[in-house]
Amino acid sequence: VRPAAQDAPTLGGIFRAVIMGPPGSGKGTVSARITKTFGLKHLSSGDILRANINAKTELGLLMKSCIDQGQLVPDDVMSRLILSDLRALDQSSWLLDGFPRTVSQADALDKAYSVDTVINLNVPFQTIKQRLTSRWTHLPSGRVYNVDFNPPKVPGLDDVTGEPLVQRDDDTPETVTRRLKAYETQTEPVLEYYSRETNYSVFPQTTGMCLASVPLIFFLLTTVLERLFIT
Repeated sequence: VRPAAQDAPTLGGIFRAVIMGPPGSGKGTVSARITKTFGLKHLSSGDILRANINAKTELGLLMKSCIDQGQLVPDDVMSRLILSDLRALDQSSWLLDGFPRTVSQADALDKAYSVDTVINLNVPFQTIKQRLTSRWTHLPSGRVYNVDFNPPKVPGLDDVTGEPLVQRDDDTPETVTRRLKAYETQTEPVLEYYSRETNYSVFPQTTGMCLASVPLIFFLLTTVLERLFIT
């Protein structure tokens, strides 16, 4: 158990990190724990996208149009959206979740900021398939729970609002298989891009853990981050 926020470790200067992992890898939960422990700002590309669509910003409307037509959001548009939010945090430490997803996006981020490390939650796909059948979501906020390793405080209800949780249609085995394949195809080049850079550290410690739990993953990551970046 970590100490209270006032006793949290102190990072040496501004620290910027990217966390990557397939759907169902526990990325959202691990991100929340890392940001709370180390005092980072957590930026989720999904949250930023939803906020811009709901606010009907110029980029939000453009993205909604792409999504409604079943088209992929162009890399340059997605990069503009994320970098706009990052500029508001120029003097802050942050953890970026869900971006970059392509080499083009990684290149755009690299040109704008020096990223200190890349965290790769390399959980086996078979484990993920098992997890997602136990996953429940609070649709308005996007908060995700898993009855096996990250259950809600009250079964079936969101911790924050108390509203009902639902199981998404895209958590069926067939859909999960397609999503994992798409992630692998799209993201492997990004991981290869980062692994070639000497100023990046990719963390593959979760590889081969058939039952890799979020607490275990978090412990491993915390150990490495404290050794490298704590003053």
